[in-house]
Amino acid sequence: MIIKPNEISELIKEQIKSYSHKLETTDVGSVVSIGDGVSTVYGLDKCMLNELLEFPHGIYGMAFNLNEDSVGVVMLGSDQQIKEGDIVKRTGRIVEVPVGDALLGRVVNSLGQPLDGLGDIKCSAHRPIERIAPGVMTRKSVSVPPQTGIKAIDAMIPIGRGQRELIIGDRQTGKTAIALDTIINQKGKNCYCIYVAIGQKNSTVAHLVEKLKKAGAMDYTVVVSATASELAPLQYIAPYAGVTIAEHWMEQGKDCLVVYDDLSKHAVAYRTMALLLRRAPGREAFPGDVFYLHSRLLERACRVNEENGGGSITALPIIETQAGDISAYIPTNVISITDGQIFLQTELFNAGQRPAIDSGLSVSRVGSAAQIKAMKQVAGSLKIELANYRELQAFSQFGSDLDAETKKVLNHGEKLMEVLKQNQYSPYSTNRQIIELFAAKNRFIDDLETASVKKSLDDLFDDISLNHHDILDELDAKKVISNELDAHMKEVMSVFFNKLK
Repeated sequence: MIIKPNEISELIKEQIKSYSHKLETTDVGSVVSIGDGVSTVYGLDKCMLNELLEFPHGIYGMAFNLNEDSVGVVMLGSDQQIKEGDIVKRTGRIVEVPVGDALLGRVVNSLGQPLDGLGDIKCSAHRPIERIAPGVMTRKSVSVPPQTGIKAIDAMIPIGRGQRELIIGDRQTGKTAIALDTIINQKGKNCYCIYVAIGQKNSTVAHLVEKLKKAGAMDYTVVVSATASELAPLQYIAPYAGVTIAEHWMEQGKDCLVVYDDLSKHAVAYRTMALLLRRAPGREAFPGDVFYLHSRLLERACRVNEENGGGSITALPIIETQAGDISAYIPTNVISITDGQIFLQTELFNAGQRPAIDSGLSVSRVGSAAQIKAMKQVAGSLKIELANYRELQAFSQFGSDLDAETKKVLNHGEKLMEVLKQNQYSPYSTNRQIIELFAAKNRFIDDLETASVKKSLDDLFDDISLNHHDILDELDAKKVISNELDAHMKEVMSVFFNKLK
């Protein structure tokens, strides 16, 4: 038998055509390069954005760049054991976190794994961390206040359930303190809280969890922790994990509060990953899509209508400024996304005004729509009175001869600033805020010594709680100060403050 060469070549060609390898490049790839927590993988033709990819030794990565013939992957674990040529497999799943009531009271990482040493978390459901925000037609207007328990905020910069209110200021001005007080004040209000710590020290997060436990707030709170020692990808996905946990409850009709502390460190973590994977930097060396990063996160905070569950997510993102510069790139980005900001000023903080809220630069775009009627009645003129005080205070430093009217405005403003002072971890009930602001508005405190204002107001509330409980009952029932209640409160306060003279 004679073997003809052309027959052999035809046979080989036929076999090559029909040959199919068990491992297709659509589902399996190989590591081309690895280092600095990022990897380039050849193959994985059908890979999805943010898909979880399995590396050898039980290490996972997240698909971040989908290039024409390779995938840029950020590692979710140590890359020390990974080497060039290693096989990488698709899991077919977008990065997801467990959701459900089992998370309450727990401290977890960005992937929902426990960090508190209290055992496994038995959640029946998981949700992908990325999701398109609810559309306009599924939303409901913001009208119910979550009440922060902080007089200066609830009176002048009211926040509504479903709102996104930015807390902004230099380091060590009390930004986290405002967020914590708001969480503590949700006790007994059927509101679940998620605190997301991004790029903070482990000791800071541990101290914070201890404070929440002491106040009994961990019963309805989840802490998602991605500290400074964690990999940049885990810091990057932490806020998305936090809002995903909240969305599960929102769709069940529950109200949620999510604190992102803080998004400036989140932007830095994203920049680290993006530049390592050679995404082009733009203004101030941040990649151009850093705006989309925060907008797609904060747009997921909303209040949905009854057909879609009827719940809400209120977002309190925190941004750290450098020397009070709110015109920097990341601060202006987040200011333009949110529905207002609470601006904390270093000068006020150093002068002993706690919380150090600048009522001039702070604003809520929802405004009095998120206030009960009684609060509107007592706080309506507060911002204007403080603005007048600050303006005259600046001029009065240069002149010694002040007329009686100017002295009156300065004295009243000084007392108002004292009324707005509040200790940390001691949020006030709405009724207490209304009574104190009513006394300030009607100038009952103007004749007191500035140093004794706080104690006098504490005594006033104790007196009303003991001897005039009908005032509190009516405020609870009607949430409005009627003409009769107004007269009754003035009468009670006149008697009380006359005793102090």
